[in-house]
Amino acid sequence: MLTRFILPRLGWAVVTILLATILVFGAMQALPGDAATQILGQNATPDAVATLRRQLGLDQSPVERFVTWLGNAVTGNFGTSLVSGQPVGPEVGRALLNTSILAGITIVVGFSLALALGLVAGLFRDRWLDSLISTVALVGMSIPEFIVATLLVLAFSIAIPIFPAVVVAGENASLADLGPAMTLPALSLMFVASAYIIRMMRTSVIDVMETEYVHTARLKGISTSRLVFRHVVPSAILPTLNVVAMNIAWLIGGVVVVESIFNYPGMGSLMIRSVQSRDLPTILLITVVGAMTFVICNLLADLAATLLNPRLRYPRNSK
Repeated sequence: MLTRFILPRLGWAVVTILLATILVFGAMQALPGDAATQILGQNATPDAVATLRRQLGLDQSPVERFVTWLGNAVTGNFGTSLVSGQPVGPEVGRALLNTSILAGITIVVGFSLALALGLVAGLFRDRWLDSLISTVALVGMSIPEFIVATLLVLAFSIAIPIFPAVVVAGENASLADLGPAMTLPALSLMFVASAYIIRMMRTSVIDVMETEYVHTARLKGISTSRLVFRHVVPSAILPTLNVVAMNIAWLIGGVVVVESIFNYPGMGSLMIRSVQSRDLPTILLITVVGAMTFVICNLLADLAATLLNPRLRYPRNSK
């Protein structure tokens, strides 16, 4: 059963990653200038630009360059940076590690709290606690992350200087250097991403509470705690898994705005620098990582939903 479930999705994963790289490669070709003009500057002579373009392999046609990159990428060679001349793997790996640490904090703390708040809001439907939680969630869904990040900086870095506003250690910062500076970016991400999970969990809990088997369980005298944790939560969390997966992919893929505001050396900041310098090999590897994260998170969410739902595990028996 799992083989029939996973293999088709793996095929679509390959297609998704390939299409993502093609679209990003095409978009980069549409931008004015290239890495040679960015490195030499506007005052460079045409001969100097042409020489550097030949050295970087930019004199080839876009199709030739993409096919060459794709053939090397299949073997695990994602090329060298057009700016630094170093392999792109280690640089993207450092940025991915930093983003993963920030995303891990957000997932463990923020998403767990969001699921709990969504459960409470659904159980106390139309009461003051539900109104309070729903209002906060709606605010989180309505306010862009850059405004949330800016307000946190104003509150906890300027008005009450508790946390640093930006990361000053640079892209080679250690975990000890990043530790204090992670608080405000993590809070920004928690507030924005958790809002969607709260709303989805609340809606799912309300739907489950209205089902016949929950009413039957109440009539049989099952305790509230057992009813909630044995019956309501497993059923209500299934529709929420896809929202959680999308938010995890969004986090690990690189949160551009938040990382830029706090100068956090993660995938988002690296992507901005790479686009500005037209460093195509780095951009393509970031695209591959982001697409793989998106595919894996959705695959795990679908797999978890299948394992938790007997009707999906045994479709023939559910007819």
